[in-house]
Amino acid sequence: MKNITFGILIAISLFFTLRYCNEKKEDDAQLIQNSMLIQEQIKNVGKLVVTEGHFSEVFSYKDSRDVFPYLVTAEKKALVVVNADVTIAYDLSKITYDIDEANKILNITYIPEEEVKISPEFEYYDIQADFLNQFEAKDYNKIKNKVKASLMKKVEASEFKKNSKNRLISELSKFYVLTNTMGWTLQYNDTPITSPETLEDLKL
Repeated sequence: MKNITFGILIAISLFFTLRYCNEKKEDDAQLIQNSMLIQEQIKNVGKLVVTEGHFSEVFSYKDSRDVFPYLVTAEKKALVVVNADVTIAYDLSKITYDIDEANKILNITYIPEEEVKISPEFEYYDIQADFLNQFEAKDYNKIKNKVKASLMKKVEASEFKKNSKNRLISELSKFYVLTNTMGWTLQYNDTPITSPETLEDLKL
């Protein structure tokens, strides 16, 4: 009788041990599967997010040179019309991240800064120059540099820049939706992202 009871206890013990091992394998398999799904999603989102815009400006350029101090001044001036195509791009293939499978955490460690590209076309009107102060190549280069600097300031202060940031947030929110659906936690540099709105406050 004791042998039978002992055999039953061993059988029950083996049953629960095997059951636990099978469940553990299923959990591990699910964890690996989830991890692979997250990595695949990051690859899908890892594309170039581009916002395009157009700016038109009119600039007045003027330069004067003292030929004979306090006696003769030679001037040159021009009206410059600039049409510029502007793009703001985020290369999300450069995102870096860590995956903590044990604690089910996706921690994004780096989001690339935006790349601003300005492609201006110049048209010069009403070019006037005194004989002793003619337009030279360095004048045109100076105009181009000043125009690009001015356009960059306008881009930084415009709704165009804000719209490009919103597009970036829209792409990043896909990570939050995925991790939240799977029961994972999304973090940015170890700071938990608790809602899609939290992404708007990130210091990129």
